[in-house]
Amino acid sequence: MIRGYRVRRRRHPLPGACAILAALVLATGAACSGEQGGAAHGREPRTVDACPEPVEGFAVSVDGDGQPLEPADPSENLAGRGEQADPRSLSGRTTAELDNERVHPVVDAPAPELPVEVASCDGEIVEIDDASRILAVDLYGTLAEIVFSLGLGDRVVGRDISTGFPRAENLPVVTPGGHDLNAEAVLELNPTVVLTDSSIGPPEVHQQLRDAGIPVVFFDDSRTIDGIPSQIRAVAGALGVPDAAEALIDRTEGEIAGAMAMAPDDVEPLRIAFLYTRGGMVQLLAGPGSGADAMIRAIGAVDVGTDIGLDQPFTQITSEALIEAQPDVVIMMTKGLESIGGVEGMAELPGLAQTPAGEHRRVVDMDDAQLLSFGPRTGATIAALAEAVYAP
Repeated sequence: MIRGYRVRRRRHPLPGACAILAALVLATGAACSGEQGGAAHGREPRTVDACPEPVEGFAVSVDGDGQPLEPADPSENLAGRGEQADPRSLSGRTTAELDNERVHPVVDAPAPELPVEVASCDGEIVEIDDASRILAVDLYGTLAEIVFSLGLGDRVVGRDISTGFPRAENLPVVTPGGHDLNAEAVLELNPTVVLTDSSIGPPEVHQQLRDAGIPVVFFDDSRTIDGIPSQIRAVAGALGVPDAAEALIDRTEGEIAGAMAMAPDDVEPLRIAFLYTRGGMVQLLAGPGSGADAMIRAIGAVDVGTDIGLDQPFTQITSEALIEAQPDVVIMMTKGLESIGGVEGMAELPGLAQTPAGEHRRVVDMDDAQLLSFGPRTGATIAALAEAVYAP
């Protein structure tokens, strides 16, 4: 056993890669000392599942009658802000802005209780007995956001390219290309534990880190509103701070409840299309299971991809699909919109000119790393999206 690291086989299979990465393929052809109070005192490892099944139906989505929960301050409902323009009459581009300072620890510097035995999503059992130097990396920066929100940010030694909030922005980047880890950069940081998922590769780098004696834990790579509580519990459990998880879940659920109740209830639900683009080669319409469908429902709108019967998270854009969908609004990631030439380029997408969104050139964009991250800031993300769509 090297550096207090132990791994053995688990029977669960590795989950599929992120839906967007799969769609892209289709479209484009340090010695461990042990934490105090844990291994140092001979504590038997607790067992944590890094890949639990999410509970369907997020706790804050509806009340006992199936109605959206009310915000703590009813005035936050956009319908109560006085005279507002009909959202269907709005035109042009609106960027949904999220306060980048909103990664606040729910507790201050909790002391991890280790060792912990983690059932990793890649089928391994990994023992963690030191969380003094944490590296948390995934495509959207969700894992790092959870670690910082749990109060363990001072222990984080590096970051992925999506983790850019102020408390983390000066940390060394170990995914310069976005999707791939740089093994040398990771090893130089001497992490005592690496938290990741299958959205970040390549697999040989993960194995190289394990061969160097670094515990590497894989978490579920799906990003959904329903999965937020289980993801927070899994990360907190792996790092030995389960009590902080419950406090963070309570806060996150409350913020999501308030944000979901912001959508005005005095207008017919908007029809919204989420388009994922990367230049001319990758142009996809989101549907069920994309994550975008959940965000659209969260702001009280209809996801057109699901509504017209798409059966995949992301499907190549066709003029027939967009004309049938008739979106009132298009939502895009900021870099995706810019990659096709902004609003002018969006207006030229197949079939869009023959829809209300195309006629009004109505698009709402949001930072790539925030829109589909599904973590502790999801309530703020939903609120920013609702305001940009209904009351810019």
